[in-house]
Amino acid sequence: MHLPVDPQLTLPDLVVIEELLSQNEREHEHSNKDKIENLKKLKSLNEASDPDFDPTVFQFWETHLLREKLPRPIRQDLLEPYIRWAQDIVRFPTDVVMITHLLLYLTTSIPSALWLYYHFSWIHGLIHWIVHVWYAGSYTLMKHQYVHMNGVLASQYRLIDILFPYIIDPFMGYTWNSYYYHHVKMHHVEGNGPRDLNSTMWYDRDSIVDFARYVGRFFFLISLELPLYFLRKGQYSTSFKTAFWEFSNFLVIALLFRYCHAQATLCVFLLPLWTLRAGLMAGNWGQHAFVDPHDPSSDFRSSITLIDVSSNRFCFNDGYHTSHHLHPRRHWREHPVALLRDQERYSDEQALVFHNVDYLMLTVHLLRKNYAHLAQCMIPIGAEQRAMSLKQREDLLRSRTRRFSGLHLEQNRASRRR
Repeated sequence: MHLPVDPQLTLPDLVVIEELLSQNEREHEHSNKDKIENLKKLKSLNEASDPDFDPTVFQFWETHLLREKLPRPIRQDLLEPYIRWAQDIVRFPTDVVMITHLLLYLTTSIPSALWLYYHFSWIHGLIHWIVHVWYAGSYTLMKHQYVHMNGVLASQYRLIDILFPYIIDPFMGYTWNSYYYHHVKMHHVEGNGPRDLNSTMWYDRDSIVDFARYVGRFFFLISLELPLYFLRKGQYSTSFKTAFWEFSNFLVIALLFRYCHAQATLCVFLLPLWTLRAGLMAGNWGQHAFVDPHDPSSDFRSSITLIDVSSNRFCFNDGYHTSHHLHPRRHWREHPVALLRDQERYSDEQALVFHNVDYLMLTVHLLRKNYAHLAQCMIPIGAEQRAMSLKQREDLLRSRTRRFSGLHLEQNRASRRR
């Protein structure tokens, strides 16, 4: 199977996709030998004691390429001292990029917002909003790492680790602590199941009408539904805290709008809030669009993996969503290793892996019912999928986008209990 591979994307993505694609063309024994070598290569990139260790410093450029191409004075006097300094602050030596991002927000988001409140102009306000829509993907997945790992900084910087989300979250469109309660305490507990407030199971995932209902429900009702979810489960303290942080954030924004500067508040806080919530649901729709009706509770069969996509470079390997659901506390740099290591199980479980289509575009192709394109983007993960024609892949994908009835889910749970 020949697919174009973008050489500009991350080295781990390139290693994984070239290994998967080349398995069609190699003998089994040779493939296993090369696979072992590729696993060693991926592991060496993450191990600080290995000569090939490659920390992530910037998302636009691989660090090993910077070391090769930058003039020696810049490399020795700027890049390497910055890496050593940042590695003393972050929790994991691979994660220098976390400091890069925090410095970026400190020097752009906050000064820009303050200036808008002091001297507002619509041009500045709209540019500020557009820039923060662009920031939001990377920040979301940095925050994703944060909520699953209880922080991103070393223990001696714990106070800064606790405080910075309260400052930065509202600029990116988040309300205080809501992402933690929604994502960790609800979504990962329910796993896109029938009680997940954002489950895709109740919708036809190629229906524009259903997609509008899905996004609209989250947009308008989640602030009430999430506290009520915890209330129904008897988690009264969590329910109260969820409501408190959500509505206290709304109150602050309302006060700023009413008494400080309405236009600045619109551009700095309200527009990012609205666009982020729409974007989160469009992304979640793509992440959980394909659910196997025979085993909808399986993480392998209710989530997908994307390789060789921009979100793996700019959003901390967000494409490896199946790996994340299998092990929510797995470090983002470990996902490519886990996929290759566990490939046989992915194959046995009929997991879906795609190439060169990101979550948002996957959602767009679904709503256009463009299964032919998605079938072409599908990477066969085992012998059974490799034997499928493009038409058979289309049929497979289409079969996993149909809504579920309550009766079907009850029957599935009953069969699993037996």
